[in-house]
Amino acid sequence: MVPTNTYIDVAVALPVGNTFCYGVPQSFTSLISVGKRVLVPFGQRRVTGFILGTSNAATDKNIKLILDVLDDSPLFPAAMVPFFQWIADYYKHPIGDVIKTALPGGLTIYDVASIAIADKGHQALRQGSVTPVEKQILECLISGPCRQKDLSKTLDQPIPAALIQSLDRRGRITKTRLLSGGKTKVRTQRHVALVETDLSDAGLSPARQQIIEILKAQREASLKELKTHVPSAPAVIRSLEDEGYVKIISKRVYRDPLGEPIRPDVVPRLTVEQQHVVASVCQHLNNGFTTFLLQGVTGSGKTEVYMQVAADAISKGHSVLVLVPEIALITQMERRFRARFGERIAVLHSGLSAGERFDQWSRILNKEADIAIGARSAIFAPFENIGIIIVDEEHDTSYKQETHLRYNARDLAVVRAMLNNCVALLGSATPSIQSYYNVCQQKFLELTLKERIEKRPLPEIDVVDLRQNRDARGIRRFITSELHLAMKETLARGEQILLFLNRRGFASFPICAACGQAIRCKHCDISLTLHQKANAYKCHYCGFSRASSSHCTVCGSTRIKNLGLGTEKVESALNQLFPEARVARMDRDTTMRKGSILTLLKGIKNKTIDILVGTQMVAKGHDFPNITLVGIICADLSLSFPDFRAGERTFQLLAQVAGRAGRGDVPGRVILQTFNPEHFSILAAKHQDFKTFYTQEIEFRKALNYPPLSRMIQLKISGKDQTKTEAHARVLGKTCHDLRSQNITMYRPVEIMGPIEASLPRIARFYRWQILLKSLHTKALHDFTGRLLADHSAGFGRRDVKVIVDVDPYFMM
Repeated sequence: MVPTNTYIDVAVALPVGNTFCYGVPQSFTSLISVGKRVLVPFGQRRVTGFILGTSNAATDKNIKLILDVLDDSPLFPAAMVPFFQWIADYYKHPIGDVIKTALPGGLTIYDVASIAIADKGHQALRQGSVTPVEKQILECLISGPCRQKDLSKTLDQPIPAALIQSLDRRGRITKTRLLSGGKTKVRTQRHVALVETDLSDAGLSPARQQIIEILKAQREASLKELKTHVPSAPAVIRSLEDEGYVKIISKRVYRDPLGEPIRPDVVPRLTVEQQHVVASVCQHLNNGFTTFLLQGVTGSGKTEVYMQVAADAISKGHSVLVLVPEIALITQMERRFRARFGERIAVLHSGLSAGERFDQWSRILNKEADIAIGARSAIFAPFENIGIIIVDEEHDTSYKQETHLRYNARDLAVVRAMLNNCVALLGSATPSIQSYYNVCQQKFLELTLKERIEKRPLPEIDVVDLRQNRDARGIRRFITSELHLAMKETLARGEQILLFLNRRGFASFPICAACGQAIRCKHCDISLTLHQKANAYKCHYCGFSRASSSHCTVCGSTRIKNLGLGTEKVESALNQLFPEARVARMDRDTTMRKGSILTLLKGIKNKTIDILVGTQMVAKGHDFPNITLVGIICADLSLSFPDFRAGERTFQLLAQVAGRAGRGDVPGRVILQTFNPEHFSILAAKHQDFKTFYTQEIEFRKALNYPPLSRMIQLKISGKDQTKTEAHARVLGKTCHDLRSQNITMYRPVEIMGPIEASLPRIARFYRWQILLKSLHTKALHDFTGRLLADHSAGFGRRDVKVIVDVDPYFMM
C-alpha cells in the first residue's frame, strides 16, 4: 500500500446514501481541497467522488486510496457542503447525487464494462457448440466490443448477467473496464505574443509587418483576431515562432450565452412604497438571516426593487442570487440587470449548453460575476459570500423539480439564506399559501406594493358566464359575443390583445363517432390531443403520436370527431374572425426552438403581433405595455384537477394573466369566461383580492390538515407489469403500517393514506400507485421515512418496480 497519513470524506456520484473514507497517497496530499473531484475505486468500478472534508485517521487497513485528483481548483466552495448535506437529509437523496445534480452536466467520470469476443468464442462459433442466445451474442460482438446494456438494445432482448459471466468464465468473451464521461471541458484559444518588442520591420514581408504592428499595439492578440486582418496568419505565425520572434499561448475563453451588449439604463425615481420596501430590506443586509415576502400587485415595480436591493448588497461586498421560474423570463430579467450592472451578471439555466453552463459556473467561482440569474437550478450557484437571495414569482410551481432530485428551489432559497446568514426576498402578486402562512406564523416579514407604477389602475375585470353560451355553435362557443366585441374595439384602436387558454393543441378530446370511444394514448391512460399543424394526435405526457388520419383502434372506423379545444384551434378561429390581424401563438409547440420565445416577445414589443394566444407561459411576469385587453377563454380548466391545490393554482393563474393588461399608459380590461362564476377562486381573481382568497382557502386546509399546516411525503410506485406493481404497492403499504404500529408512540402523528392507484394509472407504459404520508409534525414524518428507507431498503431498490420518495409533493396526479 502507498504510504498515507491523510484521510478524506468522499461523496461518490452514485445513488448510495453514505459518504466514504478514502486514503490519500502522499504524492496527492498537496492537491487535496474541499470541492475537488477525485477518481476513486468503488467495488469493481472507478467512479467520480467529491471531497467534502478530511476524515479522522482511520485504523482500518483495508481503506482504499484515491486514484487521481481530477481538478486544479475546487468546483464548489467549502461553504456549500452544509447546504448539500441539508438537501440530502431533507429530501432523502444520496449526497453524491445531490452534488452531481448541482454541478454543470458532463463533468462526472465513470467506468463501464466493455465486452469483446475472445479466440475461444470464435472457435465455439465455428464448432457450433453454443446455444442460440450465445450465438447471437458472439455474432454481435464480431463487429466490435460494446457495453452489456448496448448489447441488450442491439439484440432487442434482455441479456442475463449470469449468461455474460458464464461466457467470461469459459473464456469466450473478455471484459474490460474503460473510463467514460467527463465530456465538458475548458475552452481555450490560441493567443500570440511578441518575444522581442524592439523588432524592426525592415526586410519583413507585408503580412509579417502587419502582424507585428498589431502585436506591438496590443502586446498580445488571439490567432482568430489576427486571421481577420491577415488571412494567411497561421502560416506566417508558425514561421515567426520558429524564428523566435513570437510565442503562442493557450488561454481560457468563456462561451458567452448573453448575446449583444445592452445600453445602460437610467435609475428611475422610486415611488414612496418602493422606497419603503427597499429601505426595509437593505436595513437587514449584514444583520443576519431574515426572510421577506413581498406582495406587490402586477405592474407595481417589483423588479426595480430587486435591482436597488441588489445594488446595495454589492456595494457592501456581497454577491446576489436571483431566481425566476421560467427560462422565458430569464432573458427579460437578465437584460434589465445587465443594463444596470453590466457584465458582472452570470446566467444559469438548462437552456445553456453544457459548456456554456460550465463557463458561467466558473465565472462565479473565479469571482468574475457577483450576480447570478437563473431558473430553479441556479439555487446551486457557487457563491461564498451571498448577501441576498431573490425569488421572483415565488408562488410558481416551476420551482419544484419533478424528476430525479425532487427539490423546491423556493424552499431551498430560504434554507441557503439561513445557512449563509443572509436575506431571502420572495416576491409575487399572488403569494403561495405556504409563504403567506409563514407570514401569519411570523416566520417571514411581510412587505407590500399596493399600487402600480405611475398610479396606473388595475384592469377592469368582467366575468362572462359560459353557461349562457351552451347553445352556441363553432367559434362562438369559446369566443363569446362580449369578447368578440371587445376584441374588435381594441384592434380598431391599434392596441394589442392577449388570449389565454391553458391547453395546447387543436382538439383535446377526439372520439370515434361510430363507437364513442376516445382516441387514447397507446402508453398512457389519457386521451390524445389533435395537433393540426403537425397533422398528428399527440400525448402530452409521454410524447406518443399517431397520424391524424388514423382509424379507431376499437372498431376501425375513420369517423373521428375532434371535440374540445386548445390554443391551436383558438389561433385558427381568430384567423377566420379577424383576417387582417396578425395572430401568434405562445405555447410549448411554438417555443421549442432556441430563440423562438425571444422572437415572440420582440414581436409583441415591436407591435408586429396584434393578438397573442398562449398557455400559462404568457402569464408569468412578462411586461407587455401595449396589451390592453386580456381574454381568458375558459377559467375553469385547472379547477377540475383532483388536487387540494387546484383552487390556489386557479386563483394565481387568473390573477397573473389578468395582470398582463393595462401595464402601459392605456387602462386595461379583462374578460374572464367561466362555467363557475360563483366559485370563490374566480371571485377573488376578479377582484384581485389575495387576502380574501387566503382566508377562505386556509380554512379548507385546516379542516383536512393539508399543507401548509402539515407536511407530506409521497411514495410513488411504478412498474411496467401491472400485477407486480400493485402487489409491491400493497406490500410497501403494509410495511408502512407495520412500522407505525411497532413504534406507535414515536410515529403516532404520522398518517398513512394508501396505497392507492394514481389518478392517471398509467403513463409512458408504467403503471402507477402511490402512498401518501402526512403529519403535523415534520420531524416525526421525516424520521419515519428515514427509518423506512434504512430498514426496508430492498423495497426501494428493485429493478422491476421503482419507488420514488417525493418530499413536499406538488403534483398529486
